[in-house]
Amino acid sequence: MSNNKRQIPIALPSLGEEEWQAVREPIFSGWLTQGPKVAEFEKDFADIHNVSHAMATTSCTSALHIALKALGVGPGDEVIVPAFTWVATANAVLYCGATPVLVDVSCRTYNLEVTECVAAVTERTKAVVTVHAFGLCADMDELKKALPQNIHIVEDAACAAGAIHNNQFAGTLGDIAAFSFHPRKSITTGEGGMITSNHSGLMEEAEKLRNHGLNLNVGSNKPRPYDMPDVDVLGFNYRMTDLQAAVGIVQLGKLNRFIEERGRWAKWYNDQFAEIDWIQCPEEPENGRHSWQSYVIYVDPDKAPHSRNEIMDALLAEGISTRPGTQAVHMLSFYAEKYGFQKDDFPGAFKCYSNTIALPLHNQMTQEDFEYVRDAIVNISQSKII
Repeated sequence: MSNNKRQIPIALPSLGEEEWQAVREPIFSGWLTQGPKVAEFEKDFADIHNVSHAMATTSCTSALHIALKALGVGPGDEVIVPAFTWVATANAVLYCGATPVLVDVSCRTYNLEVTECVAAVTERTKAVVTVHAFGLCADMDELKKALPQNIHIVEDAACAAGAIHNNQFAGTLGDIAAFSFHPRKSITTGEGGMITSNHSGLMEEAEKLRNHGLNLNVGSNKPRPYDMPDVDVLGFNYRMTDLQAAVGIVQLGKLNRFIEERGRWAKWYNDQFAEIDWIQCPEEPENGRHSWQSYVIYVDPDKAPHSRNEIMDALLAEGISTRPGTQAVHMLSFYAEKYGFQKDDFPGAFKCYSNTIALPLHNQMTQEDFEYVRDAIVNISQSKII
């Protein structure tokens, strides 16, 4: 490697003049909170994903919370959650007073194992939250066939804006879905989330929950100035701002291009690493589209010349930022202490947590950046760790 080391972040949002100019309108109009830009962003998102309803929120976490509450999840209920996911997936269940029931995942797709999911169903099971890990849709067809019809399916599509499974977009595959616009995602509003569903009744309930439990739509007014809207459910303040939505509208217009670019470079990575036997590369589905929020490899501990952590340290020394794929929820102190989990309780999740590496993949990277990452991996494969 060259002594003039590059600095390559794991992710970097693609923002510029268009986004900067987009925020001028809400700033000068004075309409900063939820308003016409949020409505426009919601419509555009629904149109792109071919779904009937979309509703913007403060984050994917708040979107998941609302989605579960809208389904009636509460104390005494159980909700099945993958053990290999960001902690917010499980936290949202606890916010509802329900119990998260962890199930194991595949070390090839990083998505929940359908057989494990079915085995975890009890009479208290209200819903399953299935995560589309890193932008690869879970096997929704098999999940729907295997689950009892009374169990709701919530898509944690945090990483999956624009992803497709069997000609259907993420966000249309379950009863209700939640997306993220965090800066590590392919499109961003800084923070922010989106709920989608084809069920009008669910979305009406979600709308009330987003806005303090008010039983009037945002922006509607009674004719008398002293009349106030009623509150008939316990709601939250989970509204997106028009400043964020203005950025989101511009970003959404770039989504397909961003995914296409990431997909080309993901394939390039796969080709470059094909002969390295200790790397298991991610796969794109035959009948769909991976959204490539992250490019996550699995390091075979029996074949790799060094441990996963040593490899990550070596990449960092070369200026290349990496992360483990995501968290193993059962190994987090809060969950381990609350439920008495041991690391071997979910061996797939433990292996994924211990052996995955998310390599840099974002729309700000140049060909030279990708080649630099490739060369560093090749050197490591040849046991050249400095």
